[in-house]
Amino acid sequence: MGHARFTYRARASTTAERMLLAEWGRCRWVWNQCVAESRQAWKEHRECGPAGLDKMLTGWRKEHVWLREGSSVAQKQTVRDFGKSRAKALKDRKGKLPVRQRAGLPQFKKRDRSLPTMNYTKQGFTLGDGLLTVAGGIVVRVVWSRPLPSAPSSVRVYQDALGHWYVSFVVETQAEPYPETGNVIGIDWGVKETATTTSEAHDLPHPEFGRKAQEKLSRYQRRMARRKPERGKPASAGYKRAKRKAAAAHAKVAAQRQDTARKWAKCVVRDHDQIAAEDFKPKFLTKSTMARKAADAAIGAAKKSLIEMAAKHGRVVHLIDPAHTTMDCSACGARAKTRLLLSERTYACTACGLVLPRDKNSARVMLVRAGLNPAGADRVRRAAA
Repeated sequence: MGHARFTYRARASTTAERMLLAEWGRCRWVWNQCVAESRQAWKEHRECGPAGLDKMLTGWRKEHVWLREGSSVAQKQTVRDFGKSRAKALKDRKGKLPVRQRAGLPQFKKRDRSLPTMNYTKQGFTLGDGLLTVAGGIVVRVVWSRPLPSAPSSVRVYQDALGHWYVSFVVETQAEPYPETGNVIGIDWGVKETATTTSEAHDLPHPEFGRKAQEKLSRYQRRMARRKPERGKPASAGYKRAKRKAAAAHAKVAAQRQDTARKWAKCVVRDHDQIAAEDFKPKFLTKSTMARKAADAAIGAAKKSLIEMAAKHGRVVHLIDPAHTTMDCSACGARAKTRLLLSERTYACTACGLVLPRDKNSARVMLVRAGLNPAGADRVRRAAA
């Protein structure tokens, strides 16, 4: 038994869209108040957790009539989401507050730069006759592309950059285990190839969807730059058209990346019982010269799809610490004395004479560190004595 998200398109009438945007305005105000209170508490060296913010929300609703007109369910969930976001930021920094006040912590949500997103728990919505009714009497029609496997426990209503509305339900799902194959696989993430594995048939080449769409994106972005409105003035129709086309191009690239990642992950999970994957965090690449190519590789999306698909089909995923994986020998375990440069694409062990492509050796190291037998991996070539 596990949990999964089922997302559907939603059709919102003009009235429903106006009510949703008004609800989002209230939730955005609550979020910004939480950010302000959190920063003030940090300055005064006091705690400001979700429980304290919940009490503040009660006071804010008593003070402002327009805030009481909105759903308390969505506003309380906004406070909880803020608490989770702040806790995650502090956890990533090992419990230490950043030197800069805003670095890494939740930020203010601006009206023209944040997209509407509201979360509702079970008591905040109902389903019936193909319609979703959320707290506040807001009704939207759901495009049921597939049935829900069980009753949802929560729903997220959000709008994308193209103005389309979506609803995302959290439901309990049963595992659909694949038959055992007896195979294992090691996976090393990279930029030249998104995933290099111990099986030649399951390597994931860099699709370069972003690079192929760059010419079109640049054209729309130049149009937006020429038509950019002055501060305080409304945008022209030409600016809005260019912005919409740019958003559509970005959405297409994102959909291509997700589709490729899910298809690859399903293939890997179907053919292997256990998977040893590098616990790679690509965030550090954003500050390197490979930032654009790394973002286009969408390593995070591939890793997430792999973990979700393995959980769905009863496979085991071992996440391996990436430290020294390019320096260790997958055959004898010896560690090189110097770090390999990025330009060096072949690994040669001075202890046992193993010669392998650098990424293939790292993929085999994943299997060794996970305690799996790499005997079924591709054969390797040893240097001549």
